[in-house]
Amino acid sequence: MSNNTTISVKLTEPLVAAYYPLALVIIGTLLNLLTLIILCRSTFRDTKKQPIIHYMRAIAIFDIFMLYGWNLDHYLSIKHGFILLTYSIATCKIFGFLNYFAGQSSAWLRVFISFDRYLSASRLRRPWCSREKGVLIIISCIIILVTLFNLHFFIFACFYRSNGTVNPNAQLYKIYPLWDYINLGVYNCVPFILMVIFNSGVIYHLIKRRQTRIIQQSHIQHRAISITLVITTFLFLIMTIPATIVAAFFFTTPTTSLAKILDSALYTYHITSFPLYLITFKEFRRECIKMVTCKNNNRRIVPAQVAIATTRIPNQL
Repeated sequence: MSNNTTISVKLTEPLVAAYYPLALVIIGTLLNLLTLIILCRSTFRDTKKQPIIHYMRAIAIFDIFMLYGWNLDHYLSIKHGFILLTYSIATCKIFGFLNYFAGQSSAWLRVFISFDRYLSASRLRRPWCSREKGVLIIISCIIILVTLFNLHFFIFACFYRSNGTVNPNAQLYKIYPLWDYINLGVYNCVPFILMVIFNSGVIYHLIKRRQTRIIQQSHIQHRAISITLVITTFLFLIMTIPATIVAAFFFTTPTTSLAKILDSALYTYHITSFPLYLITFKEFRRECIKMVTCKNNNRRIVPAQVAIATTRIPNQL
Protein backbone atom coordinates (compact mmCIF):
# COMPACT_ATOMS: atom_id res chain seq x y z
CA MET A 1 0.00 0.00 0.00
CA SER A 2 2.86 2.34 0.88
CA ASN A 3 4.62 1.59 -2.42
CA ASN A 4 1.41 2.25 -4.37
CA THR A 5 0.96 5.57 -2.58
CA THR A 6 4.53 6.60 -3.35
CA ILE A 7 4.13 5.70 -7.02
CA SER A 8 0.85 7.61 -7.19
CA VAL A 9 2.45 10.71 -5.70
CA LYS A 10 5.36 10.50 -8.14
CA LEU A 11 2.95 10.27 -11.07
CA THR A 12 0.67 13.04 -9.81
CA GLU A 13 3.34 15.61 -8.97
CA PRO A 14 4.50 16.23 -12.58
CA LEU A 15 0.90 16.60 -13.73
CA VAL A 16 0.15 19.18 -11.04
CA ALA A 17 3.45 20.96 -11.71
CA ALA A 18 2.60 21.16 -15.42
CA TYR A 19 -1.11 21.90 -15.47
CA TYR A 20 -1.36 24.27 -12.51
CA PRO A 21 0.72 26.95 -14.31
CA LEU A 22 -1.41 26.41 -17.42
CA ALA A 23 -4.55 26.81 -15.30
CA LEU A 24 -3.10 30.04 -13.88
CA VAL A 25 -2.54 31.35 -17.41
CA ILE A 26 -6.11 30.60 -18.47
CA ILE A 27 -7.95 31.53 -15.27
CA GLY A 28 -5.67 34.47 -14.48
CA THR A 29 -6.03 35.95 -17.96
CA LEU A 30 -9.82 35.66 -17.81
CA LEU A 31 -10.09 37.11 -14.27
CA ASN A 32 -7.76 40.01 -14.98
CA LEU A 33 -9.52 40.76 -18.27
CA LEU A 34 -12.84 40.66 -16.42
CA THR A 35 -11.42 43.03 -13.83
CA LEU A 36 -10.26 45.38 -16.58
CA ILE A 37 -13.65 45.24 -18.33
CA ILE A 38 -15.54 46.00 -15.11
CA LEU A 39 -13.20 48.91 -14.31
CA CYS A 40 -13.91 50.35 -17.77
CA ARG A 41 -17.69 50.32 -17.30
CA SER A 42 -19.73 53.46 -16.69
CA THR A 43 -19.50 53.37 -12.89
CA PHE A 44 -15.72 53.80 -13.04
CA ARG A 45 -15.48 55.86 -16.23
CA ASP A 46 -15.18 59.25 -14.56
CA THR A 47 -11.47 58.96 -13.79
CA LYS A 48 -11.12 62.67 -13.04
CA LYS A 49 -13.10 62.09 -9.85
CA GLN A 50 -11.60 58.66 -9.17
CA PRO A 51 -8.12 58.63 -10.78
CA ILE A 52 -6.95 55.63 -8.75
CA ILE A 53 -8.91 53.51 -11.24
CA HIS A 54 -6.01 54.07 -13.66
CA TYR A 55 -3.71 52.22 -11.25
CA MET A 56 -6.16 49.35 -10.94
CA ARG A 57 -6.51 49.01 -14.71
CA ALA A 58 -2.75 49.05 -15.21
CA ILE A 59 -2.27 46.39 -12.53
CA ALA A 60 -4.80 44.13 -14.26
CA ILE A 61 -2.82 44.43 -17.51
CA PHE A 62 0.59 43.78 -15.96
CA ASP A 63 -0.75 40.86 -13.92
CA ILE A 64 -1.74 39.24 -17.23
CA PHE A 65 1.79 39.76 -18.62
CA MET A 66 3.21 38.26 -15.43
CA LEU A 67 1.58 34.87 -16.17
CA TYR A 68 3.26 34.45 -19.57
CA GLY A 69 6.89 34.35 -18.45
CA TRP A 70 8.43 31.77 -16.18
CA ASN A 71 4.97 30.53 -15.20
CA LEU A 72 4.19 29.45 -18.77
CA ASP A 73 7.70 28.01 -19.08
CA HIS A 74 6.93 25.62 -16.22
CA TYR A 75 4.16 24.06 -18.31
CA LEU A 76 6.13 24.07 -21.57
CA SER A 77 9.24 22.49 -20.05
CA ILE A 78 7.32 19.56 -18.54
CA LYS A 79 4.83 18.86 -21.32
CA HIS A 80 6.74 19.93 -24.44
CA GLY A 81 10.40 19.81 -23.47
CA PHE A 82 11.36 23.43 -24.17
CA ILE A 83 11.08 26.87 -22.58
CA LEU A 84 10.56 30.22 -24.24
CA LEU A 85 13.61 31.65 -22.47
CA THR A 86 15.94 29.39 -24.49
CA TYR A 87 13.78 28.65 -27.56
CA SER A 88 15.36 31.35 -29.74
CA ILE A 89 17.32 34.57 -29.40
CA ALA A 90 14.16 36.62 -29.95
CA THR A 91 12.06 34.79 -27.33
CA CYS A 92 15.03 34.78 -24.96
CA LYS A 93 15.32 38.56 -25.04
CA ILE A 94 11.56 39.21 -24.94
CA PHE A 95 10.68 36.82 -22.13
CA GLY A 96 13.89 37.47 -20.20
CA PHE A 97 12.82 41.12 -20.12
CA LEU A 98 9.15 40.31 -19.43
CA ASN A 99 9.95 38.04 -16.46
CA TYR A 100 11.27 41.03 -14.51
CA PHE A 101 9.48 43.96 -16.13
CA ALA A 102 5.92 42.72 -15.50
CA GLY A 103 6.44 41.82 -11.84
CA GLN A 104 8.36 44.97 -10.95
CA SER A 105 5.81 47.21 -12.68
CA SER A 106 2.91 45.47 -10.93
CA ALA A 107 4.61 45.76 -7.53
CA TRP A 108 5.38 49.48 -7.88
CA LEU A 109 1.87 50.25 -9.10
CA ARG A 110 0.63 48.66 -5.88
CA VAL A 111 3.06 50.82 -3.91
CA PHE A 112 1.66 53.99 -5.45
CA ILE A 113 -1.91 52.86 -4.82
CA SER A 114 -0.97 52.64 -1.14
CA PHE A 115 0.74 56.03 -1.40
CA ASP A 116 -2.34 57.54 -3.03
CA ARG A 117 -4.60 56.19 -0.29
CA TYR A 118 -2.23 57.51 2.36
CA LEU A 119 -2.42 61.00 0.86
CA SER A 120 -6.20 60.72 0.66
CA ALA A 121 -6.49 59.73 4.31
CA SER A 122 -3.95 62.23 5.66
CA ARG A 123 -4.91 65.34 3.69
CA LEU A 124 -8.14 67.20 3.17
CA ARG A 125 -7.16 68.40 -0.29
CA ARG A 126 -6.04 66.08 -3.04
CA PRO A 127 -2.43 66.88 -4.10
CA TRP A 128 -1.43 66.95 -7.79
CA CYS A 129 -0.07 63.39 -7.71
CA SER A 130 -3.50 62.10 -6.66
CA ARG A 131 -5.28 63.83 -9.52
CA GLU A 132 -5.85 62.19 -12.90
CA LYS A 133 -2.96 63.90 -14.69
CA GLY A 134 -0.59 63.18 -11.82
CA VAL A 135 -1.62 59.52 -11.66
CA LEU A 136 -1.10 59.09 -15.41
CA ILE A 137 2.34 60.73 -15.13
CA ILE A 138 3.29 58.38 -12.28
CA ILE A 139 2.13 55.30 -14.21
CA SER A 140 4.08 56.43 -17.28
CA CYS A 141 7.19 57.08 -15.18
CA ILE A 142 6.95 53.63 -13.57
CA ILE A 143 6.70 51.95 -16.98
CA ILE A 144 9.54 53.99 -18.47
CA LEU A 145 11.89 53.57 -15.49
CA VAL A 146 11.28 49.82 -15.16
CA THR A 147 11.77 49.45 -18.92
CA LEU A 148 15.10 51.29 -18.78
CA PHE A 149 16.11 49.31 -15.70
CA ASN A 150 15.65 46.03 -17.60
CA LEU A 151 16.63 47.28 -21.06
CA HIS A 152 19.96 45.44 -20.91
CA PHE A 153 18.09 42.20 -21.74
CA PHE A 154 17.47 43.50 -25.27
CA ILE A 155 21.02 44.82 -25.64
CA PHE A 156 23.31 42.27 -24.00
CA ALA A 157 21.34 39.14 -23.05
CA CYS A 158 21.15 35.87 -25.00
CA PHE A 159 23.66 34.33 -27.37
CA TYR A 160 24.24 31.02 -29.11
CA ARG A 161 26.61 28.51 -27.59
CA SER A 162 29.00 26.54 -29.79
CA ASN A 163 26.54 23.60 -29.81
CA GLY A 164 23.73 25.80 -31.18
CA THR A 165 21.69 26.17 -27.98
CA VAL A 166 20.67 29.53 -26.54
CA ASN A 167 22.36 30.87 -23.42
CA PRO A 168 20.08 33.39 -21.63
CA ASN A 169 23.05 35.10 -19.96
CA ALA A 170 25.15 37.90 -21.48
CA GLN A 171 28.63 37.40 -22.86
CA LEU A 172 29.98 40.39 -20.94
CA TYR A 173 28.52 39.41 -17.55
CA LYS A 174 26.31 36.81 -15.88
CA ILE A 175 22.72 37.99 -15.65
CA TYR A 176 21.63 35.03 -13.53
CA PRO A 177 21.64 34.92 -10.53
CA LEU A 178 22.76 38.59 -10.30
CA TRP A 179 19.43 39.92 -11.55
CA ASP A 180 17.54 37.59 -9.19
CA TYR A 181 19.32 39.24 -6.26
CA ILE A 182 18.44 42.68 -7.60
CA ASN A 183 14.87 41.60 -8.35
CA LEU A 184 14.43 40.50 -4.73
CA GLY A 185 14.93 44.10 -3.67
CA VAL A 186 13.15 45.86 -6.55
CA TYR A 187 10.16 43.51 -6.84
CA ASN A 188 9.75 42.37 -3.23
CA CYS A 189 11.60 43.94 -0.33
CA VAL A 190 11.45 47.66 -1.11
CA PRO A 191 7.81 47.60 -2.35
CA PHE A 192 6.76 45.54 0.67
CA ILE A 193 8.42 47.95 3.13
CA LEU A 194 6.82 50.95 1.43
CA MET A 195 3.39 49.29 1.34
CA VAL A 196 3.63 48.54 5.06
CA ILE A 197 4.60 52.15 5.79
CA PHE A 198 1.86 53.74 3.66
CA ASN A 199 -0.85 51.29 4.67
CA SER A 200 0.03 51.71 8.34
CA GLY A 201 -0.26 55.45 7.80
CA VAL A 202 -3.69 55.02 6.22
CA ILE A 203 -4.93 52.89 9.11
CA TYR A 204 -3.49 55.35 11.64
CA HIS A 205 -5.24 58.35 10.09
CA LEU A 206 -8.54 56.49 9.76
CA ILE A 207 -8.42 55.41 13.40
CA LYS A 208 -7.53 58.96 14.40
CA ARG A 209 -10.44 60.44 12.47
CA ARG A 210 -13.04 57.69 12.61
CA GLN A 211 -15.24 59.58 15.06
CA THR A 212 -14.83 62.94 13.42
CA ARG A 213 -17.38 64.58 11.20
CA ILE A 214 -15.13 64.29 8.13
CA ILE A 215 -15.11 60.51 8.20
CA GLN A 216 -18.82 60.28 8.97
CA GLN A 217 -19.77 62.55 6.07
CA SER A 218 -17.54 60.71 3.58
CA HIS A 219 -19.16 57.35 4.41
CA ILE A 220 -15.78 55.65 4.61
CA GLN A 221 -16.06 52.08 5.81
CA HIS A 222 -13.19 52.17 8.27
CA ARG A 223 -13.12 48.46 9.09
CA ALA A 224 -13.42 47.36 5.45
CA ILE A 225 -10.56 49.65 4.38
CA SER A 226 -8.27 48.44 7.15
CA ILE A 227 -8.98 44.77 6.41
CA THR A 228 -8.34 45.25 2.68
CA LEU A 229 -5.01 46.99 3.29
CA VAL A 230 -3.85 44.30 5.69
CA ILE A 231 -4.92 41.47 3.33
CA THR A 232 -3.16 43.01 0.32
CA THR A 233 0.12 43.53 2.16
CA PHE A 234 -0.02 40.17 3.94
CA LEU A 235 -0.67 38.29 0.68
CA PHE A 236 2.23 40.09 -0.97
CA LEU A 237 4.48 39.03 1.89
CA ILE A 238 3.59 35.33 2.07
CA MET A 239 3.00 34.69 -1.64
CA THR A 240 5.80 36.53 -3.45
CA ILE A 241 8.80 37.05 -1.18
CA PRO A 242 9.56 33.37 -0.33
CA ALA A 243 9.64 32.35 -4.02
CA THR A 244 11.95 35.23 -4.94
CA ILE A 245 14.30 34.41 -2.06
CA VAL A 246 14.49 30.78 -3.18
CA ALA A 247 15.10 31.82 -6.80
CA ALA A 248 17.90 34.17 -5.75
CA PHE A 249 19.75 32.12 -3.13
CA PHE A 250 18.58 28.48 -3.22
CA PHE A 251 17.90 27.72 -6.89
CA THR A 252 18.83 24.18 -7.92
CA THR A 253 18.57 22.08 -11.08
CA PRO A 254 16.26 20.22 -11.20
CA THR A 255 13.85 22.46 -9.32
CA THR A 256 12.78 21.13 -5.93
CA SER A 257 9.14 20.51 -5.02
CA LEU A 258 9.25 23.34 -2.47
CA ALA A 259 10.53 25.78 -5.08
CA LYS A 260 7.69 24.77 -7.44
CA ILE A 261 5.08 25.30 -4.72
CA LEU A 262 6.46 28.72 -3.80
CA ASP A 263 6.67 29.70 -7.46
CA SER A 264 3.04 28.69 -7.96
CA ALA A 265 2.06 30.79 -4.96
CA LEU A 266 3.88 33.81 -6.42
CA TYR A 267 1.97 33.63 -9.71
CA THR A 268 -1.28 32.88 -7.92
CA TYR A 269 -0.92 36.25 -6.18
CA HIS A 270 -1.24 37.95 -9.57
CA ILE A 271 -4.75 36.56 -10.12
CA THR A 272 -6.10 37.62 -6.71
CA SER A 273 -7.18 41.17 -7.64
CA PHE A 274 -10.58 40.07 -8.93
CA PRO A 275 -11.67 38.04 -5.86
CA LEU A 276 -10.21 40.67 -3.51
CA TYR A 277 -12.09 43.51 -5.22
CA LEU A 278 -15.22 41.37 -5.35
CA ILE A 279 -15.14 40.73 -1.61
CA THR A 280 -14.07 44.14 -0.32
CA PHE A 281 -15.04 46.68 -2.99
CA LYS A 282 -18.79 47.32 -2.92
CA GLU A 283 -19.04 49.26 -6.22
CA PHE A 284 -16.96 46.66 -8.05
CA ARG A 285 -19.15 43.85 -6.71
CA ARG A 286 -22.32 45.68 -7.68
CA GLU A 287 -21.02 46.38 -11.18
CA CYS A 288 -19.91 42.77 -11.61
CA ILE A 289 -23.37 41.49 -10.64
CA LYS A 290 -25.03 43.93 -13.02
CA MET A 291 -22.76 42.86 -15.85
CA VAL A 292 -23.36 39.15 -15.20
CA THR A 293 -27.12 39.66 -14.97
CA CYS A 294 -27.04 41.89 -18.10
CA LYS A 295 -28.55 44.88 -16.33
CA ASN A 296 -27.88 48.30 -17.77
CA ASN A 297 -26.17 50.72 -15.45
CA ASN A 298 -26.07 54.44 -16.06
CA ARG A 299 -25.14 55.34 -12.51
CA ARG A 300 -21.80 56.90 -11.78
CA ILE A 301 -20.12 57.39 -8.45
CA VAL A 302 -20.37 61.04 -7.46
CA PRO A 303 -18.08 62.12 -4.67
CA ALA A 304 -19.35 64.01 -1.65
CA GLN A 305 -18.60 67.69 -1.23
CA VAL A 306 -16.11 67.04 1.53
CA ALA A 307 -12.66 66.79 -0.02
CA ILE A 308 -11.69 63.48 1.52
CA ALA A 309 -14.99 62.02 0.36
CA THR A 310 -13.71 62.29 -3.21
CA THR A 311 -11.49 59.36 -2.36
CA ARG A 312 -14.37 57.03 -1.55
CA ILE A 313 -13.46 54.59 -4.30
CA PRO A 314 -9.75 54.17 -3.49
CA ASN A 315 -10.45 54.04 0.22
CA GLN A 316 -12.72 51.06 -0.22
CA LEU A 317 -9.98 49.03 -1.87
